[in-house]
This record gives sequence, structure tokens and C-alpha cells, in this order.
Amino acid sequence: MKKGVFILILSFILNVNAQDACINSGINASIYDVTFESNWNEIDHSAIPTNAHWSNLLLVNHNTPNQFLENGQLATAGIKDVAELGDNTAFSNEVQAAINNGDAQQLYTNAFNPNNATSTVTFEITVCNPYNYLTVVSMIAPSPDWFIAVNSFDITDIPLNSIDIPIVIDVFAYDAGTDDGINYDSSDSPNTPTDISMINGYPFNGIKIGTLTIEYKLTLLSLEDKKINNEVKLFPNPSDGNIFISGDTLSEIDTVTVYDILGSEVKSIKINTVENSITLNLSDLNKGIYLVQINTKDGHSKTQKLILQ
Repeated sequence: MKKGVFILILSFILNVNAQDACINSGINASIYDVTFESNWNEIDHSAIPTNAHWSNLLLVNHNTPNQFLENGQLATAGIKDVAELGDNTAFSNEVQAAINNGDAQQLYTNAFNPNNATSTVTFEITVCNPYNYLTVVSMIAPSPDWFIAVNSFDITDIPLNSIDIPIVIDVFAYDAGTDDGINYDSSDSPNTPTDISMINGYPFNGIKIGTLTIEYKLTLLSLEDKKINNEVKLFPNPSDGNIFISGDTLSEIDTVTVYDILGSEVKSIKINTVENSITLNLSDLNKGIYLVQINTKDGHSKTQKLILQ
């Protein structure tokens, strides 16, 4: 089996495990596709080495900002090894320590294929509250100690009313501050470490080297199942906030719970009716996309996406 194929399978397994861990803990989980697309080119970034490539891209979601790196601060041993060697071992150990301490949820890794200056790499990731910060790193190779980074992007910053629109983040080159080399092929020149800094001069000129695109896919609710009557309908959709639920088993409904797109509960309504229609007023909620979960008295549920406009 090729290494790239193995890493893809491993990333898929990690994501399934992350989903199971969230759901089994009674926590809702949101699924995203995350894609890094390189824009490394000789016009914007001076010369490019003939063997330009990347180390495996690493992505971790965690619960506080600046947990693994920060511009203007010294690099950790993990960031140093990624930036200088493309070696992910120390960084993986730092992430595992954070996971063990309850400060991070999951580390994802994926190989570029083909691995060159214009490569693209994609992850499917699972995000559970409160692990809503995303950090991404990879070595720019060959280089003395240069790497790309997206530090602590807060996925909750995505507005609910634009959740279906991909978020595109510009990605820049950084100097880890651990080697004095100034060219792609500079020999090793260890120094007294200085702070991480964005490379505004040669060769990257402060110009982005790629983009990170985050696309929302779906939210998995911990109580979700498919046993509720399929004739139970929620309408109109989109709605101005006044919605109706109809069906022939409404007397079995116990509650209607409304979640935002990240799976956080924003409203719960107790239902007690023998009628064939339920009226709900959600006009107090902000415009955007929500998940409405209809829960029965015997523990079954049905979820539908609702757009408030």
C-alpha cells in the first residue's frame, strides 16, 4: 500500500473515532472538510527550488488559543522539528499530551499528493465543543526553518447565516527562529532561538503561499435516530420564524430542541398536544441555519435543517 493511501485511510479512521467519541459522550459533533491549496510560485515568492515540497500537513483542534504556537513567541520543540526537518514526532507528542490533559481533541495528518509547489491536501475533521480552535502546520521544504501555519482559527467565528459558504483563510510563511539560514538550500546554522515571525522579506515577500478552505458538511446530534414517523414534517423552510410541525403521531412528541450549526442548544420547547399540527415561534433567534430536533416520549428523534431568514 502506498504511504499516501495509508495516511488517507488513517485520517478517515481518526475522524470516525473522533465522531464516535463525541456522540458516545453525549456531545454533538460538526463535520467539516478542510483543504490547503498551495500558491507557492516564483513570481510572488522569488525563486523556487527544483525539489520544492511539503512535509505532511498537520491539523489539530483544541480548546484555547495559541496552545501550540504563537507569532512573536519562541517555537516549541515540536514546531522546531516540523520547520527544520519535517519531523512530526515531537509535535505529535505535544498534541497527545494536550489530548491527555483534556486540552485538545484530535490530531489529523495527511500527505500531499503529488508533493510539489502547487499541491493540495484535504481532511475531513470532526469538531466537538469546546475544541473549536484549529491549528495547521507543515514544513516548507527545503528550507532552514520555514513553515506554514494557521494558528487557532476559531471555527465558531463562521457566521450562522453564511455556514453554507466556504471560509477561505490566507496562509503565510513563517520563520521558526531556530536557524540562521537565509536561502532554501542554506546549510544548518543553529542559533540562539528567536521568536516565530512571518517572513515579510525574501523569499516570500509577505505574500500568501496558499489558502485554507473550511467547508461545513453536517452536524451529528448525539440523540439522533431514524425511528420517528417519517410523516412528521416541519415547514415552511426557509422560514421567518413561524414554523409548523404536522403529522399523524404528534401526541408522541415530547420536546422540540433547536441547535445552532455547531450543535449547541439554543432553545428547547415542551410539547403537549393531541392536535394534528404544532405551531412554533422562533422569531427571537438570529437569522441563519439551525438544526431542529423533534424528540418523542420514548426517546426517538428526527432532525431537520431549518433556515431562518
